[in-house]
Amino acid sequence: MKTLLSALAIALFACVNVAHAADATCEAKASEKKLAGAAKNSFMKKCERDSAGSAAKTTCETQAGDKKLAGAAKASFVKKCVKDASAPAMAASAPMAKPAAAPMAKPAAAPASAAMPAKAASK
Repeated sequence: MKTLLSALAIALFACVNVAHAADATCEAKASEKKLAGAAKNSFMKKCERDSAGSAAKTTCETQAGDKKLAGAAKASFVKKCVKDASAPAMAASAPMAKPAAAPMAKPAAAPASAAMPAKAASK
């Protein structure tokens, strides 16, 4: 348990440092492209999200190496680890979804006698 907590603390510290570095790098790239306004904001969000994802992948690959995982087990572990690491960030940056509309009630079924017309006696 202590190993897990220490690994988590190291990963968090690494992500914070990478985030600050990513801010500077993304800012420099945006300036280089001469972006401003909404285009710059959009670029910065994507750039920071991409750099956070690569930091999470590096951390997860390190954890997989510590567990001596290889092949499909390593790939599966890293994929799940990156997904779990990016889930809180994605939830925070995602806009609030509209609540789902309640399904419409079905009309009440008519009694069987009303649904079928009476047969006329033709004799």
